[in-house]
Amino acid sequence: MRAKRFLRNKILILLVIIILILTGAYVFYRVVQKQKEIQSTNEKLTKEAIQLNDTIAKINTEIETLKNEDLRKTNESVKTEIVKLKNSFKTAVTLYEEVLKLQERGAEITSEQGKFALILNFLAKDDLVSAQKTVDDLMAEITKEKARLITLTAPPISANVPEIKEAPGSGYRRQKVTVDNRSFLVDIVSADLNDTRVMVDTASDSTCTNNCPVLPLATYVSRSGAFAGINGTYFCPETYPSCADKKNTFDVLVMNKNKVYFNSDNNVYSTVPVAIFSGNSGRFISQTSGWGRDTGVDAVIANRPLLVSGGNIVFRDGGEEKEVVRGNRSFLGASGNMGYIGVVHNASVAEAAKVLQTMGIKDAINLDDGGSTALWSGGYKVGPGRNLPNVVLFVKK
Repeated sequence: MRAKRFLRNKILILLVIIILILTGAYVFYRVVQKQKEIQSTNEKLTKEAIQLNDTIAKINTEIETLKNEDLRKTNESVKTEIVKLKNSFKTAVTLYEEVLKLQERGAEITSEQGKFALILNFLAKDDLVSAQKTVDDLMAEITKEKARLITLTAPPISANVPEIKEAPGSGYRRQKVTVDNRSFLVDIVSADLNDTRVMVDTASDSTCTNNCPVLPLATYVSRSGAFAGINGTYFCPETYPSCADKKNTFDVLVMNKNKVYFNSDNNVYSTVPVAIFSGNSGRFISQTSGWGRDTGVDAVIANRPLLVSGGNIVFRDGGEEKEVVRGNRSFLGASGNMGYIGVVHNASVAEAAKVLQTMGIKDAINLDDGGSTALWSGGYKVGPGRNLPNVVLFVKK
């Protein structure tokens, strides 16, 4: 009898284990599928943007060709029309980038995309009157959408996210932090710099000025053996028309894991803040011009603005941020022998600075945001976002 009961219990335990294994496998499958869907969507949007850029380039070539022909004719009337056409084209391209930024902030841009396509169509037909009217309509629509996003109430934070003011002692945590009666969702990874090295990894081996290589954050993490990582500096995405001759470039000072300095010559007098990590501490300087080219440190990365310095808020509303824009704010910070990377969600840059100060982070700089935002800790916690020319990594010593 006991043998039968033992056998029955053993079978039940095996069934439970099998169910748990199958459940885990299904959850893992769904996560992988979801990441593939996100990646597919990003690739589709990138492809559409590149196609639009090709159209823009063709129109610009036609304008330049027309300009050269008419200059030989010295027809002042035609010259005037060419100037108007170029100005309309320039405005349209600027607005197109504004539309892309709205999309990165989660706005529905179907209407704006339609108007931009109309503008290109009118310009291709030299219909300046219709093009200008549509430009004005698009500008008004973008302004209205920006105002809506500024006043937009943050989506509710899940009830199972704990409200904790302090940064975690180690590892990854998703938490809620309340500042000025507004709650912010924060994804953060903390690491003890006594056993963790901060590293900057780059897709290119040296300074690149156009058509620069980019990689997903996950690839950087894998190839460097990192346990966590975050997107790096601002850069010029290939989907932006203004980046046509400097695709995927960045212009701030960076020293990568191979001790190679990027953009050294054009940062001799730079006023952009810079973070330097060496040994078990991080140092944050308000201007890159105050830093030499020491290769004895672990990592150097510049970006703007400096958010917190010595526990004091450095960046406030009305600074570089000409308008209040809320989005996902990536950051790199340090306090004593602790290093931090993370994202403050649905915050302005100034609000992100307040959140980090509240969490007890003594020094921090802002990193890239928008479509570049990505945070990795055993998998994507935020992102994956677009492919990146450089990232910040946490690697065990």
